[in-house]
Amino acid sequence: MLKLLGARQLGSRDRADVLRVLDADPVASCMVAARVQDLGVEPRSINGELWSRGGPDESLCFSGANMVPLRGGLGDLRAFADRACRIPRMCSSLVGRAELTLPLWEMLEPDWGPAREVRPDQPLLALAAPPAIEPDPSVRLVRMDELDTYLVAAIAMFIEEVGVDPRANDGGRGYRRRVAGLIASNRAFARFEDGEVVFKAEIGSASRQVGQIQGVWVDPRYRCQGIGAAGTAAVAAAVVAGGRTASLYVNSFNQPARRTYDRIGFTQVATFATVLLD
Repeated sequence: MLKLLGARQLGSRDRADVLRVLDADPVASCMVAARVQDLGVEPRSINGELWSRGGPDESLCFSGANMVPLRGGLGDLRAFADRACRIPRMCSSLVGRAELTLPLWEMLEPDWGPAREVRPDQPLLALAAPPAIEPDPSVRLVRMDELDTYLVAAIAMFIEEVGVDPRANDGGRGYRRRVAGLIASNRAFARFEDGEVVFKAEIGSASRQVGQIQGVWVDPRYRCQGIGAAGTAAVAAAVVAGGRTASLYVNSFNQPARRTYDRIGFTQVATFATVLLD
């Protein structure tokens, strides 16, 4: 009967079932699990809603700043799309397993309009052991008094990777708060040379099982010197030393990055897709 009623918003009574589903796919679900494990499933706590059609064991989707489909068949994705189209759009992107994200976007696009960019093939990589190459000993946690310096590199990375300036809407206040939060929670790493950031990366999401690395960037003046490989190895080593699996996802066409991650010891566990919206 619930299947016929469409997608519903989950509540506190569903938390145990949601956690069991997230635990079954820890690398792909890291972004959502990091919220639910610490904060539960109430929308105000996790800044988004969890939807299901027939129960989390059958289907699950997170709807917030990102829309993340986590489980379900085509009928479930249609129910998620129908619910999303009945309310104001909350998300600026869709991201998740490609086999869920791309069909969901096909259902949403007629109502939401064309995407700014679709990245359909992003290998999702994982590393559960120490890296295979020597980590850069100069890569360390960023201090709060280094926020302004680090922010310069973070903005450059964002523009290069996403194609928009994170300062565009509010002068950068929101992005500054986001970066400051990463530094305060000991999840921002960098290598500094002469007072400037030459390598940076963050642990964007940290569940109990997985730390997802994001925002890997090397100053263009320092590229092709092995700094990115050794720096990423240092961040991955920190994740693994903390008892988690290190993870990240990369565009399939970015062959230099893929070779770098192969050298570090990352292996592919799934394929993600990302749909960037205006």
